[in-house]
Amino acid sequence: MLFLQSPDVLIAILLILFVSLPFHEFSHALAAYRLGDSTAKYMGRLTLNPLAHLDPFGALLILLVGFGWAKPTPYNPYNVRGGKTGEVIIAIAGPISNLVLAIAAALPLRYIYATGMDVPEVVVSALSTFVMLNVILAVFNLIPIPPLDGSKLLYAAMNPQTERQWRPVLEQYGFIILFAALLLPVLPGGQTIVSFVFQKVGLPIANLLIG
Repeated sequence: MLFLQSPDVLIAILLILFVSLPFHEFSHALAAYRLGDSTAKYMGRLTLNPLAHLDPFGALLILLVGFGWAKPTPYNPYNVRGGKTGEVIIAIAGPISNLVLAIAAALPLRYIYATGMDVPEVVVSALSTFVMLNVILAVFNLIPIPPLDGSKLLYAAMNPQTERQWRPVLEQYGFIILFAALLLPVLPGGQTIVSFVFQKVGLPIANLLIG
């Protein structure tokens, strides 16, 4: 069980569950609301209250294995101003919120390192883990596979004919494709597609933030 590994990991995971994931979904809801769609607001999702966003099974998986999800934020694309551009803004609002949280946690961490401030090691480790997990959330959600946020960017890049042809297929088999990208070691060195993305994109971002 991941949350039993050490106190700093438990603290970071609780912050992910009660801060990062709710903030991520709230950011989707706020972007949709600002672009003309009130679906999330009417469903009680335009809030930072964690209970409105947490999925019980997804939260349990995060505690057990470090991978899970929150409730997806609903919106009606027909109400959104800007068409595909509006959908892209809604989609990237979530990952951007995780990067904002990562930066917010990295700032005191960099100050601690720069000044040699005497801080309990559990605090330093929890902040480092929190930064890394938020970067992972941001990068993971930008992978262009449904139901991840990055799939909206993929659809926006398609011409209408290609989208009509491929979107139903990707939506239907997205979870299968995603789990294959997560679990199958198809790249050199036994890497999965997702681990490769984390290594090449996520890790450099986290290292840049932490210093």
